[in-house]
Amino acid sequence: MPRYDFRCRACGDTFEINRPMAESAAPAACPHGHTDTVKLLSTVAIGRGGGVSSGGGVSSGGGGVPSGGGCCGGACGC
Repeated sequence: MPRYDFRCRACGDTFEINRPMAESAAPAACPHGHTDTVKLLSTVAIGRGGGVSSGGGVSSGGGGVPSGGGCCGGACGC
């Protein structure tokens, strides 16, 4: 289930709520009961996980120069 980040405009608290995507735009009250909240733009980082190589070490997951994706098209290696 997706997790959404919110910030309360009344007290400044930042909090998370798990809810279905169909309810992503629904209002959310902060844990202190205030209703003036705003949904924050969240980023998701997905990396290539390395697997175990046949020699017992950890492989790099593809090696080589990164290409595509990330914040700068892969140039920073993200």
